[in-house]
Amino acid sequence: MLDALAGDWAGDEEIATTRWGQGGPAKGFIHARAALGGRSLLQDYREERDGKIALQAHAVFVAGPEHDQYSLYWFDSYGFVPGAPAPGLWDGQRFTFVRSSPRGQTRHIYAPDGTDVLTLRLESSFDGGVSWERVMDGRYRRIGA
Repeated sequence: MLDALAGDWAGDEEIATTRWGQGGPAKGFIHARAALGGRSLLQDYREERDGKIALQAHAVFVAGPEHDQYSLYWFDSYGFVPGAPAPGLWDGQRFTFVRSSPRGQTRHIYAPDGTDVLTLRLESSFDGGVSWERVMDGRYRRIGA
């Protein structure tokens, strides 16, 4: 299923105002490619605001031994370095990963819509997952294989 995320993507994002910074519109760009016989996906992401790079990230997705279990390793220009992979699941419609750190939790929800549209929602929790705050919503169109 990781191949659904592979390719080059570009789209509009709406960033929420959070404790991490000011909200507003952004442009998002994703380059993702399969690796290790399709068991992994390597992803480079950049967010641009006002024509300038605001965030860059490198992610490694790994398929687990069970068909619906995955892991996400996320590194970003804010300095986030994973202490452990974020566990994730494929529910038949979307991938959901929850990263945990001393800063709280971040939930990544990647939802392929057909072959040419991808949505991504990021949410944060600071109470152990009891409540979630929207961080970002993005909608991307495939611009290359």
